[in-house]
Amino acid sequence: MKGIIITVIGVIVGLIAGYLYYQQIGCVSGTCSITSKPLNSTLYGGLMGGLLFNLFVTSPKKKEKNEKE
Repeated sequence: MKGIIITVIGVIVGLIAGYLYYQQIGCVSGTCSITSKPLNSTLYGGLMGGLLFNLFVTSPKKKEKNEKE
């Protein structure tokens, strides 16, 4: 349950960061596939944030293995 909460927080942080990236930097010409539209940039940021925060979630199997040793 703790892992899901951490991942959801990462998605929310990523969504905000993705939208801010679009707003502040974006793509002037409109030819950039990710940053040309706010929806694309926001969703990509959410995906990357979720993946990044998910790196900090420990697996239950690893915990049990370490406790046995």
